Amino acid sequence: MELGDFKLTVVSDGEFRLDGGAMFGVVPRVLWEKEKPPDERNRIRMGTNCLLVERGDDLLLIDTGIGDKHEPRFLDNYGLPPGATRLPDAIRHAGYELEDVTHVLLSHLHFDHCGWNTRRFGDRLVPTFPKARYWLQSGEVEHGRHPNERDRASYFPENWEPLFEAKVVELFSEEAEPIPGVRAVRTPGHNSDMCIVLIDGGAADGRSDQKAVYWADLVPTSAHVPYPWIMSYDLYPLTTLANKKKWLPQAAEGGWLGVFEHDPEVPLARLVEDKPGRYRAVPVPTAVTA
Repeated sequence: MELGDFKLTVVSDGEFRLDGGAMFGVVPRVLWEKEKPPDERNRIRMGTNCLLVERGDDLLLIDTGIGDKHEPRFLDNYGLPPGATRLPDAIRHAGYELEDVTHVLLSHLHFDHCGWNTRRFGDRLVPTFPKARYWLQSGEVEHGRHPNERDRASYFPENWEPLFEAKVVELFSEEAEPIPGVRAVRTPGHNSDMCIVLIDGGAADGRSDQKAVYWADLVPTSAHVPYPWIMSYDLYPLTTLANKKKWLPQAAEGGWLGVFEHDPEVPLARLVEDKPGRYRAVPVPTAVTA
């Protein structure tokens, strides 16, 4: 779809499953299961909605899904089929080649957001997108290298260390703008250094509906729009709450297009305010390339 000067394409790395209780924290199951029904193992469907942003000669990819470097037990735990090359196939189906990607921007380094950063090539791991610069938040890299017991299972160094060996990494701290109009902004809560991504289509008339936000794990699905619906995975839930109170009103007032990274049914939506401080997502039709 067109957004000002940009062409946006949602590309999926397929679905996986996570525990529904963990995804909704203190929200009772009797409430969240109406929005996201669980399977017999209490897992809900999760999307991996990555985003291609094209402008001129630049093709930027936001997040890279789960990847294919996993053992059978991992695949079973997360409801993943073996042997799939989902995101690369989706990118090709959208009309691009992996070599067309000029920038890869990571919201953070949990395994479900950066898995296709690298791929196997013989007995080595190499960058999946050979002509791209990879933009990583510096504090997140440091934490990923020295995680604590609570979140160690979320970090797989094989998803980023080969990028440093290949010398294709651009580190940033609070903000980064890999291409004009696409800006990563550090937004802690889920962890210390996760980022959301703001996209400004740069329309000459200054229309606010030419703006978009990639919510990453600040608002992982459309069901997480209400302020208190916060994941148990979040290390700093009150910081998440504060950042939702900062960014959701701006998105609603501005009519921003929102990308919900983990929603398999509502990848794109705009927010409306029904009552003061109470928002809901209004889906925007799109074809997700999966």
